[in-house]
Amino acid sequence: MIKNILLVLLGGGIGSVARYLLSYFLTKNNTTQFPWATFIANGLGCLLIGLLFGYIQKNNLQNETLKILLITGFCGGFTTFSTFSLENIQFIQNQNYNLAVVYTLSSIIIGFLGVIIGLKIYN
Repeated sequence: MIKNILLVLLGGGIGSVARYLLSYFLTKNNTTQFPWATFIANGLGCLLIGLLFGYIQKNNLQNETLKILLITGFCGGFTTFSTFSLENIQFIQNQNYNLAVVYTLSSIIIGFLGVIIGLKIYN
């Protein structure tokens, strides 16, 4: 159990730092209201989780360490449902309903497509 907690801590820490850096560089020059950093982090995270899971399935890997480190840890730390939710609530509070709908639908569609594409690459 301690080993798994440390793997999640390591993977999640690296994923969170990667998300922070992505956010830092994307928001630095973003002049739109659209939250590109969260959108891209979540889309890339979905693609990555599809790739990782597809690779593990295709190669019949029973390596729990790899799953815990990369899927639970890194992808969990890199993607951010809580920020996505907060940004949507802020759009609604500011009566920017169209952007809230576009952001929600496009995030869900890109997320599903990312996982599907990632899985298809290895199947």
